[in-house]
Amino acid sequence: MSAFDPARHLPDDLLERIRERAAVHDRENTFPQHDLDELREAGYLSILVPRERGGAGLGLAEAATLQQRLASAAPATALAVNMHLVWTGVAKVFSDRGVPGLDFVQDGAVAGEVFAFGVSEGGNDLVLFGSNTDAVPQPDGGYAFTGTKIFTSLAPVWTKLGLHGLDTTSPDAPKLVFAFIERTDAVTTSDDWDTLGMRGTQSRTTRLNGAIAAPEHVVRRIDPGPNPDPIVFGIFSVFEVLLASVYTGIARRGLDLAVATAQKRTSTLRRAQGPVQRPYSQDPDIRWRIADMALAYDALPPQIAALARDVDELADHGPRWFTLLSGLKHRAVVMAKQVIDEAMLVAGGGSYFSSNELSRLYRDVLAGMFHPSDPESAHSTAASAWLGPLED
Repeated sequence: MSAFDPARHLPDDLLERIRERAAVHDRENTFPQHDLDELREAGYLSILVPRERGGAGLGLAEAATLQQRLASAAPATALAVNMHLVWTGVAKVFSDRGVPGLDFVQDGAVAGEVFAFGVSEGGNDLVLFGSNTDAVPQPDGGYAFTGTKIFTSLAPVWTKLGLHGLDTTSPDAPKLVFAFIERTDAVTTSDDWDTLGMRGTQSRTTRLNGAIAAPEHVVRRIDPGPNPDPIVFGIFSVFEVLLASVYTGIARRGLDLAVATAQKRTSTLRRAQGPVQRPYSQDPDIRWRIADMALAYDALPPQIAALARDVDELADHGPRWFTLLSGLKHRAVVMAKQVIDEAMLVAGGGSYFSSNELSRLYRDVLAGMFHPSDPESAHSTAASAWLGPLED
């Protein structure tokens, strides 16, 4: 088996074109359509689909490496594509474990379909364990969904939206229903994405008014609340690993920019023989900052790779999975913010200008704290794992 080569799936020239467009989409608050078109043409949307179904046959570990690489060029593009890869990753989790129901996602990805992630809802802190969206059963076995989803990345371009809702009317209700809908008149996408950073994701609000999921696209009906069902594990594991990858990629770019700045900037020192020019790379304080950044960054890629391989290899961590996954994502975003903060200080006042790439990374990296699992959830999960649940 040949060694994995990230440049085969994300060639350097493609990456540079994506990097050049990132500032434009941030400035103009537009979706990176050309990025998506080129990534689709390169087969990137089907990297997690098995070869026998027409994909690249990569594992989650390889996809995580590629997403770090993509995020170093264009964080918003990487984060948007993440949401499509989540569903193809869940489909891989299913097929690897012999669970039927998501072959149409794999086939759709190969055919060029774009899958978006419609789980987030305002005020729903239960996330995967509950929903404020009504899921009404239909006579043919399908479901009609009515509700509001927020932070729907890929909003202008998705062709199928994976979502969940709560069925409260069936005889065995309540049941959480996971399904996929198509873009119809029953789906309204608001043009409300005007944010501090990650502007290119165009993660707009989506309103559903009886949007129909066909019976063959109803994937799972499960009990609300914490649940070991494959759909919960699949979403949570792939989502957290790929999120950690995007923010780790941002950190790597910040570190690279800080190193480049330290090597080319100089400071003037007064010496007995007169003023002396010295590169920043020889300044002990700057060297300490960059070393601190590197020490923080270096810990994350191996952690991501190890946990992603565990998903690929069907490792059994039991209930510890949720602590491990939420902790990975939390550490990645905390590290990334720390690294970008330090990179700004290394680069100096020039990084404060909006035209500076570090200024954009500084804004983009802030989004990490708002994705599940947020800091409160990650700490609550870890506390319960080590101390037991809170007493009533």
